[in-house]
Amino acid sequence: MPRKFLVVVDDSPEFEGALRYASRRARSTGGHVVMLRVIPPAASDAHWAGVREEIERQTRAEAEATLNNWAAEAAERSGSTPILLIERGEPQASIRKVVGEDPDIKILVLAAGEGGRGPGPLVAAVVKQGAAFTGRKLPVTIVPGDLTEKDIEDLA
Repeated sequence: MPRKFLVVVDDSPEFEGALRYASRRARSTGGHVVMLRVIPPAASDAHWAGVREEIERQTRAEAEATLNNWAAEAAERSGSTPILLIERGEPQASIRKVVGEDPDIKILVLAAGEGGRGPGPLVAAVVKQGAAFTGRKLPVTIVPGDLTEKDIEDLA
């Protein structure tokens, strides 16, 4: 089975660099890209159940649209159709769940923040927690947020 590169699809400006890198690495190694969109956990107030269900439906539809928008680029760059996943919950728990369910995910690709914004919460958690972050031994590639297209082509 070809190796899979997991990319967390979020709204950060550096996310695109992580996706481009993972896609190019997948192409050069015969692998696949797995794109994960994490949506916030649902509220538990039973009084507003109807409203909650509508919000959850809209949130899921937005997540699907976001994944589909980026999937075309990932497919073009990687040469294969990406696997699209949506998980509800906290990002780290969602990553741990996905990695635990798919042993073919061999590399987690994250992008570091640019400038003075810091590395980002997922990168900081990886540095702090190490292998405990994903629940199993899994290499993590941290892509500098300011890599150019040419840089990515040279590295991937």
